[in-house]
Amino acid sequence: MGHSETPVSPLVEAWSTYRTGSADDWTPGQLLAAKGEGTVSVVLPARDEEATVGAIVSTIREHLMDRLPLVDELIVVDSRSADGTARVAADAGARVVSQDEMTRGLPRLEGKGDALWCGLLAAGGDVVAFLDADLREFRPHFVTGLLGPLLTDPSVAFVKGFYHRPLSCGSEVESDSGGRVTELVARPLLNLFWPELSGFVQPLAGEYAGRREVLDTLPFVSGYGVETAMLIDLLDAVGLDALAQVDLGERWHRHQSTEALGRMGAQILFTAWRRLYRRGWTTTPTPPSTLLTQFRRGPGGPLPTLDRQVVVSDVSVAERPPVAALRGCLSRPVPKAAAVWA
Repeated sequence: MGHSETPVSPLVEAWSTYRTGSADDWTPGQLLAAKGEGTVSVVLPARDEEATVGAIVSTIREHLMDRLPLVDELIVVDSRSADGTARVAADAGARVVSQDEMTRGLPRLEGKGDALWCGLLAAGGDVVAFLDADLREFRPHFVTGLLGPLLTDPSVAFVKGFYHRPLSCGSEVESDSGGRVTELVARPLLNLFWPELSGFVQPLAGEYAGRREVLDTLPFVSGYGVETAMLIDLLDAVGLDALAQVDLGERWHRHQSTEALGRMGAQILFTAWRRLYRRGWTTTPTPPSTLLTQFRRGPGGPLPTLDRQVVVSDVSVAERPPVAALRGCLSRPVPKAAAVWA
């Protein structure tokens, strides 16, 4: 049976046509002129990314800070790395802040979302762009593409990147198979419960940018549900028309194991459940269970039914409050100068 020819909803089709752009639509010079007196921060959350973070930082500093002053601030959040991530990032020209130092005196949380929240807390730009630190073959258009709609259209509050995501399988490369959690979990979930967001090509993309006054009002999910939560919360806060997406071309990065992707998917489902509860669409604030049981093949034989390891993970995620609410409550200044490396 072939796929259905059911048309896209008129709302999503109109939004996609109006709010979808390409990184090639703007040059750095055009964006510098449009930037005016505003300021731009770029934030990279990084955990054990010494192999890639240096090249990303060097590229941004060379092309978008030294040659052309489009980016005013470049921050790497060291998320408890066990390798040389902090040193490599600092040597390449980033200001490196420690996730633990930024959250000193607050409950300890784990995950990418908490590092993103720390980056927003540390950043001072009017516009803040977030990039994953595991990107390979990084180019400046990853930044300029995200900034384009925000610097040239005051009605845009948030921009999401999308791209082709090749998946390397040994010596073979599948051109668009990298977004497995997107296709198996996030896209069906959003289409079912938040169909206005169904026009986003890569809802889980780690590259996005927004205006500070909007980002400061959002809670940040500590784990891998952060991108899903952000889109849903932004839809409620500013409406679909204030959201945009930009084609960034092709994205190469490290791929996770299927087991790790399962935990990510479960955290996304947990995050969505919490937002369904807030809308009154479920009667309990958390699912019946927050435990995910997975199975690994044991070392003793090829048949997992005869020899297997059971792995149980708690996939519940906490949330940091909006930065705007916290800034006025801190008894000490926000440690914007809390650098790990000079």
